[in-house]
Amino acid sequence: MMGGRLDGKVAVITGGASGIGRATVELFEAEGAKVVLADIQADRGEAIAQGSPDIRFVRTDVTREDDIKAMIDVAVEEFGRLDILFNNAGTAEPDAEMEYIRADAFDRVMSLHVRAALLGIKHAIPVMRKQGGGAIVSTSSVAGIGTNYGPVNYSIAKAAIIHLTKLAAVRLASDRIRVNCVNPGMITTAVFGRAMGLTQDEAEEKYETLRQLAPFAQPLPVGGEGRDIAEAVLYLASDAARFVTGQALVVDGGLTAGQVPDPEGGNQKILAEMFGVDFEALKDKARGRTV
Repeated sequence: MMGGRLDGKVAVITGGASGIGRATVELFEAEGAKVVLADIQADRGEAIAQGSPDIRFVRTDVTREDDIKAMIDVAVEEFGRLDILFNNAGTAEPDAEMEYIRADAFDRVMSLHVRAALLGIKHAIPVMRKQGGGAIVSTSSVAGIGTNYGPVNYSIAKAAIIHLTKLAAVRLASDRIRVNCVNPGMITTAVFGRAMGLTQDEAEEKYETLRQLAPFAQPLPVGGEGRDIAEAVLYLASDAARFVTGQALVVDGGLTAGQVPDPEGGNQKILAEMFGVDFEALKDKARGRTV
């Protein structure tokens, strides 16, 4: 019988009501952890937590520092400690060519991803230090490693997450607080659909379509799912990774190792057609897109 890799551990997971976050909440609970599910999606978060004595939902807007502090406080008040923080909340928006990027859009993305992760770490430190250690994991992306894997604002934010991870790992090592990040490739969640220009609801409705995109997006012809990333996060958060810190773990089906040659851009056209989007219109929108 599986389970027990997180027995006795308490975790806070942001963005836990959907996608990678939800998969991680479910896996952590199955592995014996007590979980604080922090998300701005109240209906979804409450539905997941309902009926489980090991999950607490707290409505959290990670762009607000008071909310971030509150989710840490809930973990301590409800479960007595904090062993794991998973900074996962985030989203992606359709891309824009650089000359059309708006400063307020850039600030919004940086706040949601980088500032939120930094403040999560900030408020976790005193609790973990007092306990004698802990594990912090943040969600970055292959877009933070390469220059052609995501929207401009999103890519910059995810690159910053990697550097934040390394900086925090070094500065917190003496407190036995390990800090790592996970770098997903194309995962069948709403975030990928949002980057394609879909609304949240549209992206979720096209889940099966997303799964079919894998052969066109990476060498391994298998659709990546939230559970694949959750397993990587579980490893980084568990005692099995006791000697691992400051790392950016890539989980991408071989995407960053090299893509299948597509000189005519046929794969991009297929993606656009599968989403019911005019390929040429996508390029036109990018020239004037306000993200």
